[in-house]
Order: sequence, then structure tokens, then C-alpha cells
Amino acid sequence: MKNKRQGKILELISLHDIGTQEMLMEKLRDSGFDVTQATISRDIRELKLARVVTGKGSYKYLPPNVSESTVSVKFNGALTESIISVDSAVNIVVIKTYPGLAQAVATGIDAVENSMIVGCIAGDDTIMVVTRDEKSAAVVSQNIKKMIKTV
Repeated sequence: MKNKRQGKILELISLHDIGTQEMLMEKLRDSGFDVTQATISRDIRELKLARVVTGKGSYKYLPPNVSESTVSVKFNGALTESIISVDSAVNIVVIKTYPGLAQAVATGIDAVENSMIVGCIAGDDTIMVVTRDEKSAAVVSQNIKKMIKTV
């Protein structure tokens, strides 16, 4: 029963923007799982779910250690709303975010593991993405701009 419930939790957070234990409990009950808040809390801890801020200022649970393709989907859905602008200079891409969200976006970029990206440095609202060369910076910048437009 526990494995089925936890599998359902992972399914629900991938399909819906669930940011509170109450919302998760309601979705589980709608799916036929009679659960308590303590059970939800324990499942969240065992599944190592991350609660991240969306660009709208709300929260959303995300699973840990997701594959590159899944990260891209999660990055698109949860973090591109946080990006205000993208620009590049030589081999550096500069991303501006809403205050307090740069580190979450940088974590999403790092998780994608793009071979063109050497690494990221994030402040409160600005990210510097170091790329291998000028061409890579242009490509990464363009890809991020495309993601922003599709959200």
C-alpha cells in the first residue's frame, strides 16, 4: 500500500502544481487513498521531495534526482516563469530573475547537465552561466529565451 501511495504522490506532483500537504492529501483522497497529514509528511520526507518557489510566488513539490529530460520539463514548467531577461556577452549568459529566485533557476540549469555549460553562479536575482565558448553562450541564451516564450 505504501509503495502504491508513494507512486501516486509522484504521479500527482508531476501532473499538478501541488504546493501544500493539504492539497496533496486532497488529491490522494480523490484517488482513493485515505491518508492523514502525518502520513503525507512522512511520505514527502521519504521521497525526498523538494518544495520550490514558482515564478508566481507559490510553491510546488518536485521529485529529487530526475533524469535530464525530466529536468528540462520541470525546468520549463516551474522555473522559466521566474526569468525576467536573458543576455549574453562572449562566453557568459546573464539571466535576470525575480528577487530571491536566481538560486532555484541556477539549480535547474545545473541539473540539465548541458555539455556547453561549464557552471553557474547565482546571486539573489542574477545568474552568470559560464559556457565553453561564444557560440555555446549564444545557443544556451537562445534556448532559454525559447523556453521563456513557451510558458
